[in-house]
Amino acid sequence: MPLSDHLKKRGAGDDDKASTKSGSHEDKRRKFLQDVKIRMHRSLIDRLNLEALMSLDPDQARREVGDLVRLIFNEEKVAVTQAEREDVIHEVVNETFGLGPLEPLLADSTIDEILVNGADRVYVERLGKLTLTDTRFKDNDHLRHIINRIVARVGRRIDESSPMVDARLADGSRVNAIIPPLALDGPVVSIRRFKKIPMKPADLVARKSANQEVVDLLEAAVNAKLNILISGGTGTGKTTLLNILSSFIPHDERIITIEDAAELQLQQDHVVRLETRPPNLEGRGEVTQRDLLKNALRMRPDRIVVGEVRGEEALDMLQAMNTGHEGSITTVHANTPRDAIGRLETMVLMGNSNLVHHAIIRQIASAFHLIIQIRRYSDGIRRVDTISEVTGMENDIISLQQIFSFHQTEVTQEGKVLGQFTFHNIRPKFLDVVAFRKAG
Repeated sequence: MPLSDHLKKRGAGDDDKASTKSGSHEDKRRKFLQDVKIRMHRSLIDRLNLEALMSLDPDQARREVGDLVRLIFNEEKVAVTQAEREDVIHEVVNETFGLGPLEPLLADSTIDEILVNGADRVYVERLGKLTLTDTRFKDNDHLRHIINRIVARVGRRIDESSPMVDARLADGSRVNAIIPPLALDGPVVSIRRFKKIPMKPADLVARKSANQEVVDLLEAAVNAKLNILISGGTGTGKTTLLNILSSFIPHDERIITIEDAAELQLQQDHVVRLETRPPNLEGRGEVTQRDLLKNALRMRPDRIVVGEVRGEEALDMLQAMNTGHEGSITTVHANTPRDAIGRLETMVLMGNSNLVHHAIIRQIASAFHLIIQIRRYSDGIRRVDTISEVTGMENDIISLQQIFSFHQTEVTQEGKVLGQFTFHNIRPKFLDVVAFRKAG
């Protein structure tokens, strides 16, 4: 064997050993700092005057606790660098007042979702792309403690008898948690971030989710009081688009929103927000979307906006649209406009199994004017994929005509999807309604 081959093999082995030693050193240092944080937190709890702390405003309380932790560091003379010391102080303050390791992620406005897969694997989504972070919890018990803190704030509980829970953070972000025995590898938490500043129509164009012609078309459709169904998969931006469409509703109209978890951020003056309520510990007191929808019809709405139709409330939604409540907007989980129609039919059957296929299809055909399909492409950008108009029925089949679509042409080496937004050479029938509304 040539001497050069021996040298190559030896060099590679040395690199592997160095890498292993480096990794081992980093793990030991991380564990040491975690132990320091726990010790600091325990010392802090022993010295805190909780009554005095509660009388302070949150920012001042955080500063006071930070100063106290620095004092404890000086007394105990812990062997850490200045940067490590400040990191530990920051973590102890977050552990005391907030959600521990999740606080820095929640403070990052570029993060859309936080996905915790056990104590040592935390992913975030930015611009549609998932990345693994270096955020860690001490162990699964530490993660369970943070989950309990989240759900306790909204009067919920999570334990082995009720191992799944939906909750909401103070800023409106939606949280789902599931724990063992259902989650086999430890507690799992999913946090859908709540944007403090809602997206505007111009943002759709800026992010290449649509072009200006599409935005103008959607604005005209909302102003003409067309009933619109937004269809898309999980995480495709249905609620975001629903927010944008709702911004086109005139300010002099009474809008009632119905949601499982309040996410809509309508800017109009006359908005009534309704939210479902889960059953209590005895299994009583549940208020469903169907209950709220029935009640909303008695509240003199000009527009009804349902965050997502997902069950038997679909029948009441269709009946509302067919009995004078024009301009209603909702979303549904589906991969194509045709699938969206099929899902609506299934959900109507959940509410009334006595209805026949023909009656349900006719209700759907007469209720909706537009179906907007949105899709998240491989580059992470959520785009308006198609806009289809409901034109009527032919032999128990709802007729759709596609008036707009996005055509993907290529994917660059950097993973960017290139394509063009195209309007088809078809005059939408609803333009007559738009012209009539403007004339009126």
